[in-house]
Amino acid sequence: MINYNSISQLAKTANEQKVTISQVVLNDQAKELGLSEEQLFKQMEEMLDVMIASVKAGMNKDTRSSSGLTGGNAYKVNQYSSAGKTIGGSFCTKAIAKAIAVAEYNASMGKIVAAPTAGACGIIPAALLTMMEEHGIEKKAAVMALITAGAIGMVIANEASISGAKGGCQAECGSAAAMAAGAMVEMFGGTNDMVADSCAIAIKNQLGLVCDPVAGLVEVPCVKRNAGGIMCAICAADIALAGVKSVIPVDEVVTAMREVGESISADLRETARGGLATTPTGIMLKEKIFGK
Repeated sequence: MINYNSISQLAKTANEQKVTISQVVLNDQAKELGLSEEQLFKQMEEMLDVMIASVKAGMNKDTRSSSGLTGGNAYKVNQYSSAGKTIGGSFCTKAIAKAIAVAEYNASMGKIVAAPTAGACGIIPAALLTMMEEHGIEKKAAVMALITAGAIGMVIANEASISGAKGGCQAECGSAAAMAAGAMVEMFGGTNDMVADSCAIAIKNQLGLVCDPVAGLVEVPCVKRNAGGIMCAICAADIALAGVKSVIPVDEVVTAMREVGESISADLRETARGGLATTPTGIMLKEKIFGK
């Protein structure tokens, strides 16, 4: 079994075998779980199908959370994108809409894939589905890329954290951005080393991101941070695909992520005792939902 404690080692192993990271992981995890590669692929395909369904459901203009804090914004961004006049172009705005859609659907108690967490659930679906739609990537390649994303997430979980309560939002949206970046690089035909570099770049750009949910709910600012996370992932993927390497190796970046997370105040790690949660509006919204 592969020891999932190094992203660079995953890339090295794949290079030695002259295959993608996803193929190495598919073979390894199938053996570890006592499944055939076909069975494990099918399980991952089912997860992708849930992601596809959650994007579609979250695009409904009438989607609303029970708190009333979020809902309907994915529809607005999607309409804006469809009009064809945007700053970031079709790919970026459609990805943003999808990321918001899944996060809003989660807030309205819809079925999502925690990838790697519910708080960051929109980033990877946005990456995979937009690549499929905008670049004509086949579903099989998207499933394989999801396997690569999962392996990256396993390393981060083992060596740092994917929990906002432990490491701030960098551990959730930052991890998801790294996973999404690596997945997109593989889908676009990048090398295994480019996958690793994209992860490093994505995490570096999210280092120190705090977790400060208004009223303690995974809605504000979480939904829009999913939008920020997919943009970070796209940026990191394109930089890596251009041949730009991360000056700090990816595994050292993950270690730094853990250290930064440990240094973040407890008030800024999902406790809703700081940041946006304790702004005047944040406090007013909490009292409106839960009472004084």
